[in-house]
Amino acid sequence: MTDAAAARDLVDLIRERLREAADPRRAPAQQAYMKSSMPFLGVTLPATRAIARTVTRDLTDAATLRDLVEHLWDAASHREERYAALAVLSSPHLRRDPHLPGLIERFVRTGQWWDYTDELSHRVAELLDDDPLPASALVRAWADDGDMWIRRSAIIAQLGRRARTDVGLLGDVIAANTDDREFFVRKAIGWALRDYARTDPGWVRAFVDAHGLSPLSRREALKHLGD
Repeated sequence: MTDAAAARDLVDLIRERLREAADPRRAPAQQAYMKSSMPFLGVTLPATRAIARTVTRDLTDAATLRDLVEHLWDAASHREERYAALAVLSSPHLRRDPHLPGLIERFVRTGQWWDYTDELSHRVAELLDDDPLPASALVRAWADDGDMWIRRSAIIAQLGRRARTDVGLLGDVIAANTDDREFFVRKAIGWALRDYARTDPGWVRAFVDAHGLSPLSRREALKHLGD
């Protein structure tokens, strides 16, 4: 069996398992909450991730994993199929795949919503951990991109990195977006700063004082520090 054929068989199995787990009564509320034009099946996010990872747990070939992920994403009829694709994208066998940055960017650009972007930020953080020089250059480029979801991805790329945070990169990507009027960008700025304040509150206070942040960004950044 070819890699492509194996990937399609696993895609079909994931879709089958998702439909077995579906609760149609849950689906309308999920779709309304996410303001999604794509319908839901009614599967919880933890269950969706568990299905995707169980089906692919013995798959180690990066090319087959990529084919599976792309097909699940591109041919999705329900949003859980895209969530399943993102769960598979977290496979350790894809972590150092040279195609991963391009996949992340394509999914952010085609997903165009916060749930996809925020989940994909974890993969960007891994890029920064594994190969920091090219990854930081990519994130800096994203900070000036015309797509607000790409800019949001750049801003929140270091969430949870704590002492591993590249503060120069964090400051640069936020400074490039302090005048942005988009809610999801302003919220991301505050979120990124609030997260890093757990590690270095003094740096965050100094950064906020030195930059003209929007009221929303400032409030979120200082939420646990006091304004």
